[in-house]
Amino acid sequence: MVEITVRYEGNLRCEATHGPSGSTLLTDAPKDNHGKGEAFSPTDLLAAALPACIMTIMGIVAQRHGLALEGMTATTQKVMATDPPRRIGSLKTVVRVPLPADHPQRQQLENAAHTCPVHKSLSAGIEAPIEFVWAG
Repeated sequence: MVEITVRYEGNLRCEATHGPSGSTLLTDAPKDNHGKGEAFSPTDLLAAALPACIMTIMGIVAQRHGLALEGMTATTQKVMATDPPRRIGSLKTVVRVPLPADHPQRQQLENAAHTCPVHKSLSAGIEAPIEFVWAG
């Protein structure tokens, strides 16, 4: 169990504290929903959690096989649904892997990405494709 405590600071801003480490982060409502957009919105955090989770799970597999994935990057495009209620409609992720496309562990790494807990926790109503771009 991990406990995260969130305090409402006013003006649509919250501060979240990660119990185990004490690390904090701020959220702000986005400009298109009454906020200032001065920090990640709660849905932005979900969009950031997805590629971080994907790359972490791929990193675990890479460590197991002695592979170096340093420099791997991912970009997620969050698109809000246009029909009510307000929610995320899609999270398209592109992962850039610093290994050649013919790498023997390619399929294993791609399969691992699809098992990340954040991806598995998303509602079926959220389109969440993952595209891989292999170096070389």
